[in-house]
Amino acid sequence: MGKYSFPRKFRIHFQRDFDRIFTRRVSVADPVIIVYGCENGLPHPRLAVSVPRKIGKAVRRNRWRRLIREAFRLQRHRLPPGVDLVVVARTPEVPHLEQLKQSLLNLSWRLMRKLQRCSPPPGSNPSEKPSDSSGEP
Repeated sequence: MGKYSFPRKFRIHFQRDFDRIFTRRVSVADPVIIVYGCENGLPHPRLAVSVPRKIGKAVRRNRWRRLIREAFRLQRHRLPPGVDLVVVARTPEVPHLEQLKQSLLNLSWRLMRKLQRCSPPPGSNPSEKPSDSSGEP
């Protein structure tokens, strides 16, 4: 696979991973996107995309999804390692790819700094590992 591919191991698939991210409730935002995240214990970042219906019809929402995935694919080597990111679109206006790339890069590093300042939530199991997309339990 090429340097800029987007294989399965870079995607968040399992509900338990989404639950872990949203339970942690660490987020950062700018006028374009909101990024939720938490540590994943892996040597690479992973991505999930959410585009709410208020953004518009399916054509626009799908365009947003494609652009967010493309921004992640092109920037993943510059993103902080070991973090799961859920990116949520904020505005109906679809941004340019360059704007989205810069926004994702800045927000992911801000999120990482915020995660480092926060301690694990009470009652959480620090040894709990995220689901690796390799299909193993």
